[in-house]
Amino acid sequence: MYKILKKEELNSQIFLMTVEAPLVARRAQPGQFIILRIDEYGERVPFTISDFDKDAGTVTIIVQTLGKTTKQLSELSEGDCILDFAGPLGMPTKLDGLKKVCVIGGGLGCAIAYPQAKKLKKLGADVTVISGFKTKDLIILENELGLVSDKLVITTDDGSNGTQGFVTDRLKEELLSGEKFDEVIAIGPLPMMRAVCNVTKEYNIHTTVSMNPIMIDGTGMCGGCRVIVGGETKFACVDGPDFDGHLIDWETAINRQHMFKEYEQKSLHKCRVRDTL
Repeated sequence: MYKILKKEELNSQIFLMTVEAPLVARRAQPGQFIILRIDEYGERVPFTISDFDKDAGTVTIIVQTLGKTTKQLSELSEGDCILDFAGPLGMPTKLDGLKKVCVIGGGLGCAIAYPQAKKLKKLGADVTVISGFKTKDLIILENELGLVSDKLVITTDDGSNGTQGFVTDRLKEELLSGEKFDEVIAIGPLPMMRAVCNVTKEYNIHTTVSMNPIMIDGTGMCGGCRVIVGGETKFACVDGPDFDGHLIDWETAINRQHMFKEYEQKSLHKCRVRDTL
């Protein structure tokens, strides 16, 4: 059993949860993820490791309440326990040797962008972070990202925070102003990451994206997390989740992501109905 040591609401849809998991924390690195199961009847769900403390033996995940399991997680409190918390899984992000990097996070993707930027800053890189949200009320990790970046730009679709536009607009501004990045790391919704890659391709900037396909076992056995990269089939759970964004078959990835939306909504509806009984 894995005890929840801290739970904090970041906005109306997203919350942070710090879990006591010393064996996971000991080996965790930016870019990796865990798979948890709330109880013996629960489904296996992956969550990116947003932060970790090897000395304290803790792992932090950031969760958006969207489906059945995330709703159930949102109902747990500090002191409650999670049955399974397996990890770290996946390949760590390759960050060594980078000198000037732009890390881009869209919405919940900022939870993954944070450990990337934190590690890059520790390695001595010059880090620009661009984070995008729909509205001001949905902004998360502003202070944390500010501490691990040399430049932080936060934009909203509606301009409610004073800076309107998409992350690609801000990226273009940086590039047009003469900034030259060794690499761009983009994390967020698939359409956003694809749009970032379309921009960086024009400038021949290597771009790493973090893929989040349907995932079940996390060991490459089920094949559910297939991603086509450079014409070859890769498994996000063992070959990724990071890949060269310029090689991703984005159309296939986006279509696959929507395959189980109907079933997910039915499962969430059943969960809500049980809560009212």
